[in-house]
Amino acid sequence: MLAKVLSAAIWGLEAHPIEVEVDAGQGMASLTIVGLPDAAVRESSERVRTAIRNSGFRFPYTKRLTVNLAPADIRKEGPAYDLPIAVGILAASGQVPQEALEGALFLGELSLDGSVRHVRGVLPVADWAGRNGTRALYVPAVDAAEAALLPDLAVYPVASLGELVAHLRGEARLEAQRTTLDLNAPPPAPPVDFADIRGQEHAKRALEVAAAGGHNLLMMGPPGAGKTLMARAMPGILPPLTLEEALEVTRIYSIADLLPADSPLIRTRPFRAPHHTISHAGLVGGGRWPRPGEISLAHRGILFLDEMPEFNRRVLEVLRQPMEDKQVTISRAQGSLTFPANFTLIAAMNPCPCGYYGDPERACTCSLGAIQRYRQRISGPLLDRIDLHIEVPRLPYEKLKGLERGEPSAAIRARIEAARARQAERLRPRGMITNSEMGPGEIREFCRLDGEGERLMRAAMRQMQLSARAYHRVLKVARTIADLEGGSAIQPHHLAEALQYRQRLFTL
Repeated sequence: MLAKVLSAAIWGLEAHPIEVEVDAGQGMASLTIVGLPDAAVRESSERVRTAIRNSGFRFPYTKRLTVNLAPADIRKEGPAYDLPIAVGILAASGQVPQEALEGALFLGELSLDGSVRHVRGVLPVADWAGRNGTRALYVPAVDAAEAALLPDLAVYPVASLGELVAHLRGEARLEAQRTTLDLNAPPPAPPVDFADIRGQEHAKRALEVAAAGGHNLLMMGPPGAGKTLMARAMPGILPPLTLEEALEVTRIYSIADLLPADSPLIRTRPFRAPHHTISHAGLVGGGRWPRPGEISLAHRGILFLDEMPEFNRRVLEVLRQPMEDKQVTISRAQGSLTFPANFTLIAAMNPCPCGYYGDPERACTCSLGAIQRYRQRISGPLLDRIDLHIEVPRLPYEKLKGLERGEPSAAIRARIEAARARQAERLRPRGMITNSEMGPGEIREFCRLDGEGERLMRAAMRQMQLSARAYHRVLKVARTIADLEGGSAIQPHHLAEALQYRQRLFTL
């Protein structure tokens, strides 16, 4: 007897349908799984056999069972096929009605006692199921809230194989999952508020500009000046994720198996701060079967690289293409995968190995050669892709001892939200959200300069030796500064502020 059960495989960020075919025929008793399975899928034969028996059902030991995972050219990995294989075996042995399987998709790992355990990638599977007319989706109970984020799909939480079989037989119906999220609830308070950061008004202004337009920023200053603290305050001034952006980010975290257990939807913009020992694959993604890396996990949020020169230079250089294209493509023999990587880079570094070059209070102990080698760990092409370069000096005692609080993050966020609303009105028809995403065509249309601005830009190009890329980036930053002021056109003082962020910090 032949039974067919629908499941799904994850490749990149997309789900692909997998048909689990189970044939119970005559011959030597065995259970064979074919269809390009990996080790975890091959091991499912023992889990499924034991789970069926411990759930009180009859395993067909006298039959020759062949399980085919079709199509055979897609690699099947992970334990998520346990549940559909078990359902297929029960259907092929007459213990589950075949008609109950029509239009249904099954996903889940089985424990030996028959309980259904968590699997990764439920959200993209639910997305595919909803778009392709699936009437019912059966997933582990712990993952049902994640799958139910998408409307117009009946999601059934499955706690055990016994519960599922009773439902399919019509003996005890499962209740479809309903989302309990308040999508209009305010985001949680930020871990660091700008009001608690003493001084550094110039740096805080640059962070506001970076947040408003999605621009990359590099801070350089001595240890303890507050670079890391200000970077960690950035999520508090970013606009909240829209529902579309939240689902986009949640999909990435679902596939990477990094969703918090108590929150099926990512509500706050990501803030990723990898250690400088991270590998190439860890940063951009990869592996034999590619998974998203830190730059994709920072999608729609912040990628913070503390002590940037300490990162491996080869690792840093792979950031160049994603910073331009807002996505990363990973090629393997089986094909190419593209992951989104629209992040804002915030980097911090010391001016020299000891950290005190140019500090008025403490003498630097580094030689000029050591300082030059330290700074050359970051290549010129990578620096050219960073829009804002700022110095973060040591804070004097008078600033630290003050009791008055600065401007709170909520007030800064209100200005940034207004600026982004202006950008969205201008750029959304082009499929863009922030000024940093503009291409040459948009820059030509939306970043026009008046006569005084043209003269200022011409002088800056000559004196600062700006590249064509730097020229475009200065205009985009100036457009963001104008948006923060509510201006319809770039004024000379907007351009002057944008140019000061392009100063050469690497001249000894």
